[in-house]
Amino acid sequence: MTCCAVDFSGHHFRARPSGALYWPATESLIVADLHLGKSERMARRSGALLPPYEINETLTRLETELVATGARRLIALGDSFDDEAAADAALPHLRELAAFCEMLWVSGNHDPGPCGLPMQGEARESGLALRHIAEEGPDISGHYHPKLNFMGQRIPVFLLGPDHLILPAFGTYTGGLDCTDPALRMLVPAGHVILTGRTARMLPFPLPARRTLRAPRGTPPRRGFLLD
Repeated sequence: MTCCAVDFSGHHFRARPSGALYWPATESLIVADLHLGKSERMARRSGALLPPYEINETLTRLETELVATGARRLIALGDSFDDEAAADAALPHLRELAAFCEMLWVSGNHDPGPCGLPMQGEARESGLALRHIAEEGPDISGHYHPKLNFMGQRIPVFLLGPDHLILPAFGTYTGGLDCTDPALRMLVPAGHVILTGRTARMLPFPLPARRTLRAPRGTPPRRGFLLD
């Protein structure tokens, strides 16, 4: 697994292929938008059926990242739970993880409340704001689930600009907003994206024209979307 070194606002980070961000100086693993319990919530409220294993799958990947980095602290940047039932289902596993690392929970627009965890609106550390939705920088945030159309695939990415570092969604069932969407271009008109997947790879953003791919003739235009 190849990580990508990231310098942001005078601090050094490692963007991981999983979509998690490791902060070596504070031994912290930062994730955004776990959306635990989304499949259950969708089935309960709208009848949409998704495989019901996403809480365990997401938390297993999270535990793998904590072990791999040796992080002593987990920072979750909001939208960790889809509703109270999801929180109840996830809490036993989270309490097991809490025995091995400190946890900082930032609230997001989907989180139903404290959920038995010490949530806070945002946190500030070493001159950085850690929050759910990007505001005045420099800040690290989530919320938008940035994605990039690259080589025929929609890939979750980190979006990096002078004032904002926006993380991809870590949760198993999440949509995404294309990096070219006006909402994201207002925050990061130019900078870099970091691809997730097998390796974390940094590219300039917007992509150079030579990297722009054309869809086959007759293919309807694709726009960014936010599934949640």
